[in-house]
Amino acid sequence: MTRLSVNVNKIATLRNARGGKVPNVLHAATHIQNFGAQGITVHPRPDERHITYADVRELKEVVTTEFNVEGYPSDSFLDLVLAVKPDQVTLVPDPPGALTSDHGWDVSAHRAMLETTVSRLKNAGIRVSLFTGTEEAHIEAAAEVGTDRIELYTEPYAQAFAAGSADAVVPFARAAAFAHACGLGVNAGHDLDANNLPHFAANVPYLEEVSIGHALISDALYAGLEQTVKTYLDCLKPKG
Repeated sequence: MTRLSVNVNKIATLRNARGGKVPNVLHAATHIQNFGAQGITVHPRPDERHITYADVRELKEVVTTEFNVEGYPSDSFLDLVLAVKPDQVTLVPDPPGALTSDHGWDVSAHRAMLETTVSRLKNAGIRVSLFTGTEEAHIEAAAEVGTDRIELYTEPYAQAFAAGSADAVVPFARAAAFAHACGLGVNAGHDLDANNLPHFAANVPYLEEVSIGHALISDALYAGLEQTVKTYLDCLKPKG
């Protein structure tokens, strides 16, 4: 079964709007794990507008499932993850001021930097994933620089699915199969939600993990966190 990693950035966004420690990111992460999620994801950004570097260090002490830290491989980010040593680091190509991730790596264009960074992280015992699109050239280049996994950027699928195109999953299924043939593990994330996730999970082979934050935390405002985590876990269960 595909693993669910819950991104708790939005919990930190709500906390930071008021200051203080309410809602508490550590408590939220602990509850999410107790409700059955198999991982916690965070994406600390340079301006610390949601998850802070201090949050990452503190979460390391309470995450008992898989801890996945996403970010652009700046010097400060690499210093952080090499000190904390999460289970997985997902490298994204976002510039410092990006509102959210909106594309995958052009791996060939950044090959030298990524190869050095991936090697450095793996030598520290950290699994590495690269955020990519579905282009086979980028996936093949990701394998060549030594990454362990890719995370497929799924916003194009989510937008097309919402417009009525179930076939939007086909490029992702092909990309996942190609990545597996290249020796890579396959993760996915961005704009996946309870409506589009069952179709995606049922049709994309070799899917090891999905990372979901905004939609899940938003749904939890109406249904509650425990029920929402269970809903998303049900979306990932094999059908039939």
